[in-house]
Amino acid sequence: MINKVRIKVLTISAIVLVGVLGVYEVFQLVQLYNQKKARFNDEAVRCIDKVGYIHEKLVDNQRYNAIIRQDFSAQYKKILEHEFEGMIASNQQISIKDTSIIINNKTEPYIVIKGSTRDTLSGVRTEQTTLIKDVRQLQDFVSSSKKASKASENITIHLNQKLLQHIFKKAKFMNELMLQAFKENVYNKPQERVKLALIDSIIFNELGRQELPVKYKFKISLEHGRPLVFNEENTNYTKGIQSSKGFRTELFPTDKINEKLFLTVYFPKERSYLLKGMKSYFIITILLGILMSSTLFFLIRTIKEQKLVSEIKSNFISNMTHEFKTPISTISLACQALNDSDVVSTSSSQEISPYIRMIDEENKRLGNLVEGILQSALISKGDLVLNKELLNLYEIIQNQVNVVLFNKSKKISIQIEQKGDPVMLFADKLHLSNLIANLLDNASKYSTDNPEINILISYQNNNIHLFVRDNGIGIPKEYLPKIFDNLYRVPTGNIHNVKGFGLGLSYVKAISDAHGWKINVMSEELKGTVFEVIFN
Repeated sequence: MINKVRIKVLTISAIVLVGVLGVYEVFQLVQLYNQKKARFNDEAVRCIDKVGYIHEKLVDNQRYNAIIRQDFSAQYKKILEHEFEGMIASNQQISIKDTSIIINNKTEPYIVIKGSTRDTLSGVRTEQTTLIKDVRQLQDFVSSSKKASKASENITIHLNQKLLQHIFKKAKFMNELMLQAFKENVYNKPQERVKLALIDSIIFNELGRQELPVKYKFKISLEHGRPLVFNEENTNYTKGIQSSKGFRTELFPTDKINEKLFLTVYFPKERSYLLKGMKSYFIITILLGILMSSTLFFLIRTIKEQKLVSEIKSNFISNMTHEFKTPISTISLACQALNDSDVVSTSSSQEISPYIRMIDEENKRLGNLVEGILQSALISKGDLVLNKELLNLYEIIQNQVNVVLFNKSKKISIQIEQKGDPVMLFADKLHLSNLIANLLDNASKYSTDNPEINILISYQNNNIHLFVRDNGIGIPKEYLPKIFDNLYRVPTGNIHNVKGFGLGLSYVKAISDAHGWKINVMSEELKGTVFEVIFN
């Protein structure tokens, strides 16, 4: 039966276990969220830093490509054409163009020189086209012409001097363009250095490539934190982002001259994004929570049902044993009356005396059994009350040995040995006596025809030890852990030559636990059993 204390302990243990598991699951979820948050921060920082470099590269490329495509080639050609004006006769024409030729799968830059001469007398017109890779080859081209005129010699002379000067002018022109670009950056306002649409496009593409949330807000601010105001509108641009809540990077990281501009990107749905990534873990946690709650519910309900059944059994046994005591007392009084010579004549007394004695003995045995059942019921209900007093253990044992020797019909040998001074302890006299009586009764019942019982009282490690040894049939090892269970008896097949209900040892264990004592058992089949009680 499950007593009240065990029911409370089981209930509290179940609740604590479920609570610990719940706290552990919550802790795991928090740890997982923190890990995902840290990973998200690292990826976002790398992505936003990359946005800054990409933006700077694209802006620079757009600026210088525009300069080269729109200005440089046209102006350089104009310089060449201008220098050749006046160097050739009116009947001679020359044009210079740039071109590219693919040679062995490789694109090579060339200069195309196309010249034409017209004889005014004969009207003959000749044309010559030459591809020259290096401007220094122009002199060889002009010198190799067999029909070179005076004007051609002038061209050769001028080319030798003027064309090299144009090379330096080209470098000078490029330097001027670079200087102009630098001046434009210096004197431009911060708003003119960036384009919101370009930055927004870069951010969107990079976030998508890194599989980060594409719902974001961004702002551009100066070094001291003041946000820039733009005339153009952009749905993702806002001035209200706190730098501490977003991811910040420098827009022109390699520019060491101009005022620094910073880009801050904020994810308003960051928490939802992280929690969405933990959806599967939440589902598993919820399922585990439902399972644990269901288990706890059924466990508590089962414990309550067992408690109710235990109370019903205890009440029934208690009422039953009290009802048994009345007829037992009546039978005992009847036996005493039948033994009285005033009630029964001497001749009749001799005839019925054996039957009266038998009735009286069985009545006493029945009374002991009823008392044992009653005590077991009280223990199960937790209503056991101990009246402790100072007792001499040796005297209690000696009294119980005398009772056993007087009541047993078979020959029993009991030896008592005490090591040390008389042993005194605080205990309930009735229950201590019943404990020793049960141990002696078991040693007697489960022994051979001539039981030999050895009792040893010793003082070890500040504790009193009581050993009760017999030479009985012993207990198999597989049954030793169960012998203290209520109503348990070691299986013997269909043979029941030893009477009992399995209450004796459970009562011994209950009394020991109530006093705070320890009880151990050692047994070997066909060689006997030793019970050890440690009084502390």
